[in-house]
Amino acid sequence: MTVIIEKGMSVAEIKKRLEKLKIKSKGFNAAKFLGKVKFEEDPPVIQKKLRDEWE
Repeated sequence: MTVIIEKGMSVAEIKKRLEKLKIKSKGFNAAKFLGKVKFEEDPPVIQKKLRDEWE
């Protein structure tokens, strides 16, 4: 969404328009997934193998 701020607008009017943009989200709890994936190799080694497949 775009907010158009016109020349000469008051600070209060700008804040009012910006408040309309705020999207209420439930959020994402990334900490819930920490340590859930177990790798047999080091991640840099896996990444190098994946990149080598493209060459």
